[in-house]
Amino acid sequence: MTLADGTLDVLDSDGLRRFGDLWPEAIGVVTARFFSVHGSVYERFGLRGRDACRQDLGFHLESLRPVLEFGLAAPMIEYLTWLNEVLSVRGIPSDHMLLSIDWLGEFFAERLQLADAAVVAAALSAVRAGSERALDAPEHVPLSPTPWPEAFEFEDALLDGNQLAAGDVINTCLSHGRTLVDVEMHVVQAALYAIGAKWQANEVTVAEEHLATVLAQSAMVHAVMGLPRASVVGKRVLLACVETNQHALGAQMVAHAFQLAGWEVQFLGPNVPTGALLAQAADWKPHLVGLSVSFSHQLRYAKDAIERLRQLPDPPAIMIGGLAVNRFPPLAKLAGAGAMYADSGSAVSNAMQLAGA
Repeated sequence: MTLADGTLDVLDSDGLRRFGDLWPEAIGVVTARFFSVHGSVYERFGLRGRDACRQDLGFHLESLRPVLEFGLAAPMIEYLTWLNEVLSVRGIPSDHMLLSIDWLGEFFAERLQLADAAVVAAALSAVRAGSERALDAPEHVPLSPTPWPEAFEFEDALLDGNQLAAGDVINTCLSHGRTLVDVEMHVVQAALYAIGAKWQANEVTVAEEHLATVLAQSAMVHAVMGLPRASVVGKRVLLACVETNQHALGAQMVAHAFQLAGWEVQFLGPNVPTGALLAQAADWKPHLVGLSVSFSHQLRYAKDAIERLRQLPDPPAIMIGGLAVNRFPPLAKLAGAGAMYADSGSAVSNAMQLAGA
């Protein structure tokens, strides 16, 4: 059922464990059912088709878990809407995505205890209804910041694999008096979002997208190393992508913004184990910890990290950001963070208040 605040009923820790224990069986049963009923659609993919089906169902369940833990269906609805666009350009019928939700619901209705099954059924029902509405009347909310004209030149350089040309675009922007924080947002980030959209439309390969990210990261680091040091503010910030979050470029932009604002910065990179994060925070004693969450299923790692950071003898202030939080700000409160940041500029300005800088 939907509660008064708009959230759904959730499972307790035992229910979440029982739900998780059934994942492998659920993926196997629903995959077999797809190929039994609709095998002709997937024959052209060969063995890759079964692997892709299993992978997509795994992503479904990863996205469903935070719905069952935190009661917020919107992130999974957006994920399924995005997935439908990816699958459609690759020749997979839209109704198969919704059918997978139905069949997962039937599986868990048979395998879970009655109370748990009711919670899962309500979550899947809300997700399906929201997805149907989104597919009937898609609302395309732009994720990318406004691209500057240089973003298109930067995008071309990345897709050509031309590291020198990519660096030249950034250096030219800086020579015209623009700040690196703004260049990273309106040139680098905008270009990478455009490349991601081209991957989604099956116009670039995974390899091309990964190469673009690596080249962009290299150009950013080279640019920040060439800038003069800022006046020191006497504050330390520890930044990290939570466990399973491999998307570190945005967090690196945040690290650069803090560095350019005079903070002492340590950026631990992607997929940081919570134990390692806690150990570093206890040793270095930052005034602020900033966590990055790209997808809603990573929220549980953020929540756990925040709870444990607050138990340190000298607990830091805590902010949270990343694509998932930017798209759905309520996730920041659900994770227990003191504040959220939408971009590198707002991260620094919010930190000034949160950490007393």
